Amino acid sequence: MKYTVSIGAYLLLLLFAAHASGARLQVCKPSGKIRGKKPPPGKCNQENDSDCCKEGKLYDKYTCSPPVSGSTNAVLTLNSFEKGGDGGGPSECDKKYHSDDKLVVALSTGWYSGGGRCLNNITISANGRSTSAMVVDECDSSKGCDADHDYQPPCANNIVDASKAVWKALGVPENDWGWLHVTWSNA
Repeated sequence: MKYTVSIGAYLLLLLFAAHASGARLQVCKPSGKIRGKKPPPGKCNQENDSDCCKEGKLYDKYTCSPPVSGSTNAVLTLNSFEKGGDGGGPSECDKKYHSDDKLVVALSTGWYSGGGRCLNNITISANGRSTSAMVVDECDSSKGCDADHDYQPPCANNIVDASKAVWKALGVPENDWGWLHVTWSNA
């Protein structure tokens, strides 16, 4: 049996393939820039190697994050959610501070989804291990370099900012804490 495909059907198939490919390749582009201001003396907490804004430097800001999938690529960073820690004020989701011994995270603005993931668990995988952690905060990708953000630049759009407990659960040696490629998914 011989099959023939009309030119119209072929073009329709080609258009569908291009659209599907483009949807997979969509990226989250910066929504603007923030000009850094020099932090007042002693006002930028550099615990866990946190960056402080630099006078005049332009920082990208984002209102979106890459699409979430069953295995979303991200960068794991280290944060203290304790009072006086480099996370700044209390967590956005519950207005509380959290011990570094608790499995908690902050997500970049787009993934935080306006609080839509608050107090829900996500699963983080790296090093051949996985752990579950509760979303308690936003790692703000749209604002920064001000007192509300501890004079730190905006987060990148692909950050899972994690407590020490998450790093321990993933079996990462303490001298390697700070930055790690991971995947995550809704738990």
